[in-house]
Amino acid sequence: MSTVLGIDLGTQSVKVVFYDFDARETLAVESAPLDLYQTEDGLAEQQAHWWIIALRQALQQVGRDVRQSVVAIGVSGQQHGFVPIDKAGEVQAPVKLWCDTSTGAECDIIMDAFGGSQACIEEVGNPILPGYTASKVRWFRDSRPGLYAQMDCILLPHDYINFYLTGERCMEAGDASGTGFLDIRTRSWSEKMLAAIDPERDLRDCLPEVRTSNEPIGELLPSIASELSLPPGVPVAIGGGDNMMGAIGTGNVSPGVLTMSLGTSGTVYAFSESPVIDPKGNIAAFCTSTGGWLPLLCTMNCTVSTELMRNLIGTDIAGFEALVAQAPRGANGVITVPFFNGERTPNLPNAKACVLGLDSRNTRPENLFRSAVEGATFALRFGVDELASLGIRAKEIVVTGGGANSAIWRQIVSDVCNAPVTVLEGGEGAAFGAALQAVAMLDQTNTDLKTLVDEHLAHDDERSCEPRPSAVNYYQETYNKYQQAVEKVAALYS
Repeated sequence: MSTVLGIDLGTQSVKVVFYDFDARETLAVESAPLDLYQTEDGLAEQQAHWWIIALRQALQQVGRDVRQSVVAIGVSGQQHGFVPIDKAGEVQAPVKLWCDTSTGAECDIIMDAFGGSQACIEEVGNPILPGYTASKVRWFRDSRPGLYAQMDCILLPHDYINFYLTGERCMEAGDASGTGFLDIRTRSWSEKMLAAIDPERDLRDCLPEVRTSNEPIGELLPSIASELSLPPGVPVAIGGGDNMMGAIGTGNVSPGVLTMSLGTSGTVYAFSESPVIDPKGNIAAFCTSTGGWLPLLCTMNCTVSTELMRNLIGTDIAGFEALVAQAPRGANGVITVPFFNGERTPNLPNAKACVLGLDSRNTRPENLFRSAVEGATFALRFGVDELASLGIRAKEIVVTGGGANSAIWRQIVSDVCNAPVTVLEGGEGAAFGAALQAVAMLDQTNTDLKTLVDEHLAHDDERSCEPRPSAVNYYQETYNKYQQAVEKVAALYS
């Protein structure tokens, strides 16, 4: 028995997947939870050692014989997090995460120094938004000058897990494209953007090599192998950001597929064979981890919205699902603008969520629940439309993430977006994508990546669904009302 290990470092947990690629069978899936430190001013941080503790805990739930069967490892990680390390390889500070919106002022400073938002888009493909790594580096420079002076290397979360496993410091182009200082056209660091972040220090000295090919970055260190009960010397793939690994794990490695991730945050993205740059800056111009590009829209609030509502009312997942089903389309006029963590698209880092349309008859749990699901879906529908305006259209939407486990949510996505929704067996998304990247790294036959991925993915026809014409028509009108509500809320917080 030979397996590959896919690791996904998320916001809420670390997940591990052990996949027998010869038998095409997932042997184990386990996870361990992560804490998240957040404050009212937008701060969102984790300690890097929490990730390692959670990785150990997740692996300890898997039998030793399965762990010892691993022949390759791939790592996926939450994007944009800033992990500064010193010369000794020690993490210098708590890790600011993708959902940290406290560095809006630093974004403005960087873009002003660069010549404005439009100049950023023209030069590197993206504006500098709260959440991207660039503003976190500037914040560290200004707020922790002593530590900043000792900073030897900048890593992203998945890079740090790779560093822990192998001792190698490197970055991968897909994940690196979410920093804000990678020129996504050339997959190289932008000297001009780095100078806007810090005009006094050449930050290239702190940036590792950007890898663009799926070759081993190193081998599992003997000490770490012993600690994790994994075989020493196992090759570790380049890995990537969770969206990039999610693209592999959902078969989104060639044009024609749209992936929608219904996780803590929401994302919708598609593969492109050439750079796709949105002059409005709504669609992030990212690279894939497979040699292409990954135009992507991210929302800060997806299952965050439904979990907060569920905790407010006090019900479990089954109860939530049942209540959502009780409410009619449109939630009897209740509209949730789900900006609980601020928002990236539209760029409103200081925004708050609003529930509109409540009256004495519709203020009921089922309407609040359904409105939370619909609001999160409407926010992603905007991304589907924006991608279409840039020439990125898809024949199907593959859903992944925790929200994809909800039958009614899948149907709402299909109806709101007027597209077939496909669910894949397994449904581990980014973790499985990391495992498949490891399989591709081992492949000695140079099999085309799409062919290889298709060989290991299977559609779950029973959970897939088609749009219903009556619902499509209804939701178009409701979506328009949602967009009007967003405009009003934006005016309050812009």
